[in-house]
Amino acid sequence: MSFRVLGIDPGQFSHLYGLSDADLAAVGAKRYVVDTEPGFPDRVEVRDMNIGEHAILLNYEHQPADTPYRSRHAIFVREGAHRALDAIDVIPDVLRVRPISLRGFSENGEMVDADLVDGNALAPLIERFFENPVIAYLQAHYAKRGCYAARIVRADFPL
Repeated sequence: MSFRVLGIDPGQFSHLYGLSDADLAAVGAKRYVVDTEPGFPDRVEVRDMNIGEHAILLNYEHQPADTPYRSRHAIFVREGAHRALDAIDVIPDVLRVRPISLRGFSENGEMVDADLVDGNALAPLIERFFENPVIAYLQAHYAKRGCYAARIVRADFPL
């Protein structure tokens, strides 16, 4: 079954680009200069940022459904990112090189299934989860720190 991996809409973050460190701190965010690779996974472009790029760490509500599974956590966004990833049947390297917690949600935001997998084995798990018609979308989380990584939907999902 075909799937698509989606980054977060950068429009939600563009107001942060170029703010001073003090202004970022006032809204609970922090700027970093990327100094290790891998280590700063961008959630818009769904890639590890390159050394020297600027990352903004902020709190993001990745699961806004009004259920007990409503959730938010820290994420990195590349300062200046302007185009969200939309990749069909491709596991981005940033997901492939890390252990992933994959979570399947119903249309109303209830968690239906979840599993841990090495990123290299993510595609078969995605396909298995999407065999369940109750699962409307998936969320990949970096298993080590629990941070939201990307949304995964069926390839024919209307955007």
